[in-house]
Amino acid sequence: MNKSSLQIATFAGGCFWCMVEPFDERPGIESVVSGYTGGRTENPTYMQVITENTGHKEAVQITYDPEIFPYERLVELFWKQIDPTDAAGQFADRGESYTTAIYYHNEEQKRIAEESKRRLEESGVFKDSIVTPILPAEVFYPAEEKHQDYYKKHKFHYNRYKKGSGRADFIKEHWGFKKNRENLKQKLSDLQYKVTQENATERPFQNEYFDHEEEGIYVDVVSNEPLFSSKEKYDAGCGWPSFTKPIANQQIDAKTDTSHGMVRTEVRSSEADSHLGHVFEDGPEDKGGLRYCINSAALRFIPKEQMEEEGYGYLLHLFKE
Repeated sequence: MNKSSLQIATFAGGCFWCMVEPFDERPGIESVVSGYTGGRTENPTYMQVITENTGHKEAVQITYDPEIFPYERLVELFWKQIDPTDAAGQFADRGESYTTAIYYHNEEQKRIAEESKRRLEESGVFKDSIVTPILPAEVFYPAEEKHQDYYKKHKFHYNRYKKGSGRADFIKEHWGFKKNRENLKQKLSDLQYKVTQENATERPFQNEYFDHEEEGIYVDVVSNEPLFSSKEKYDAGCGWPSFTKPIANQQIDAKTDTSHGMVRTEVRSSEADSHLGHVFEDGPEDKGGLRYCINSAALRFIPKEQMEEEGYGYLLHLFKE
């Protein structure tokens, strides 16, 4: 990552616990800090902000490389975390400190944010008006350490809160992949359907990508969500495509699998909930020690030369030395 090209983006999206995970640890994201902005009090504390007397909103400030993760994608991702029609708070959290806003740091960010908001209004995703304001950035005060990376420090409580507050279901309802099994049966081959929808496993050494070496990315055959890069692919000798890590952790969901008398960790695509395969802890130690063992039938390969035309040009940085 080129440190000299890093920029800052600031978003208020309700409880800042839930606004870190969607952006964190993605390629091009240097850091995501929880904090307070838009208010009157200097260096406010959490207890001061929640009294609704300081004028601050809970927010996150993101340091990012626009060459890898453009501001356009940040804004698009922001919209998918909030209810932009709610002017009184977000989900179970009510009050000014939990309202939404995009804070721009330069005129280019302002232009991009306004265009993105206009497209969202015209898309028809929401019946009510989009009320999230686009405002000039103000002083940002980092929150107390206990609020930083809350989704990592208190994973169980975080997941329960995100679900219980209504945020998780709202995101799924408005932005989740709409799965139609009859359409999928028409779109997919019999094997692709059985693997992705019925958790089947294809034969080792008799599948499309186990020994595939071309440069490019592998996307979910159901939703076209980008999942893995050829840069992380290696020959594990198991007969299935193996990767050391996904393109971004948010694109993969891990679940305990007790089928066939074994205890394994199943991996599924986060957007379409397609069964992909399993992850094991016997991968290359110098690459983190994980082996994502994936069914070829769950994947579609896009050569590096075709990524731009298929809408994945923003991932070409993966292949820069």
